[in-house]
Amino acid sequence: MPLNFAAPEAASLPLYVLEPQSLEAWLSDQTERTRAWVAASGFSGAIGSVLMLPGEDGAPVAALAGYGTAAQRARQRFVLAAAATALAPGTYRLANELPDDRLETEALGWLLAGYGFSRYRDNTPSCASLLAPEGVDANRVQVLANSESLTRDLVNTPAADMGPEALEHVARDLAEAHGAEISVTTGEALLEANFPMIHAVGRAATQAPRLIDMRWGSTGPTLTLVGKGVCFDTGGLNLKPGASMGLMKKDMGGAANTLGLARMIMALELNVQLRVLIPAVENSVSGNSFRPQDILTARNGMTVEINNTDAEGRLVLADALAFGAEEAPDVMVSMATLTGAARVAVGPDLAPFFTDDEGFATALSAAGPGAADPVWRLPFHEPYEAMIEPGIADLDNAPKGGFGGAITAALFLRRFTTGAKSYAHFDIYSWQPTPAPGRSKGGLMQGPRAILGALPGVLDL
Repeated sequence: MPLNFAAPEAASLPLYVLEPQSLEAWLSDQTERTRAWVAASGFSGAIGSVLMLPGEDGAPVAALAGYGTAAQRARQRFVLAAAATALAPGTYRLANELPDDRLETEALGWLLAGYGFSRYRDNTPSCASLLAPEGVDANRVQVLANSESLTRDLVNTPAADMGPEALEHVARDLAEAHGAEISVTTGEALLEANFPMIHAVGRAATQAPRLIDMRWGSTGPTLTLVGKGVCFDTGGLNLKPGASMGLMKKDMGGAANTLGLARMIMALELNVQLRVLIPAVENSVSGNSFRPQDILTARNGMTVEINNTDAEGRLVLADALAFGAEEAPDVMVSMATLTGAARVAVGPDLAPFFTDDEGFATALSAAGPGAADPVWRLPFHEPYEAMIEPGIADLDNAPKGGFGGAITAALFLRRFTTGAKSYAHFDIYSWQPTPAPGRSKGGLMQGPRAILGALPGVLDL
């Protein structure tokens, strides 16, 4: 179901958003009857608290929503989203001002509160409707919300229904909707086109591996997005234990976030030449699975010793990155659910990123908070380069010891980006472990809104 604001002509109730410290001042301007009603209800202005205000005939004439204290808001990404699902069904309009720098975030959170993954049963939450607040670009916020909805749906869909073929269909539908061009290289044709590592990782699966290549826009700077599309990861011959395999439907979260970001860019008509590359595979077990100690030769000629078949995401990304870098894009970004080490470092709520471009790093760090999309920079630590050099081959896909795993993975990927003028890598989780306002448990977008906010400065748009 589309996540949109209510039609402007819709009948609506005024909604007063109140902090605990502003409640008394607001009450001083109300009738004795309203003051008594609020006092009797115990409404305090706490986050998530709501109260309907009845008129003389008992029908509601307005509503209150708690906005909490500044300290409480600092712990919540979307504050009003808690009220959106607590209010009685109906349409509301903001009746008092919120800080300008919070308007878009709170409007977006309200729309995202209406998201539910309903492919297999109706999980649509009961969510009140909102008129687009004055001063908010309604179209932009709706694009952001529906792009995240796409990403969440892709991550939430199990691999039986979201394998490489289905992921290709989603990309084709997105391309058709926005007038983009798309081509797909599949199966043995990957070898002929020199994508040996994408083929090696995916060749054991029932659905053939493929590289999805989508292009949109004919003017402006060049931007290439590369998303890890491992639709299910068994670990290969280094088979994951059952507990570690439980969430592997989300191992294509990089591709899902990349497609969500591409949708934003196209729907908002940014003046860029966009390219999206998605290596779509399943890392499965069969007689022709790639093996530990195999040495693969990547597209750019580098040899890679396989010391763990469960470190496959960097292999498929390497071929796609090398391919994208051949056109020397102004900016290239990779997104992947790549390492558990990144989760240990920053937890599930932050999207860590790596880049050598100081301007891009500054722009991302500045854009994240305002976009309600927190990111955190980790280093391309040069001394760790030796950890990914096994001696028998150019690179090691899984250095022993486990130290600095997110950094060594990022260093590995950087080896394949020669030619790109600016490169950033995001090692995301793409999953909300526990429900929060505006963020239902399950698939999550991480990084794209921060990237979108950083692009105008980085690409001089």
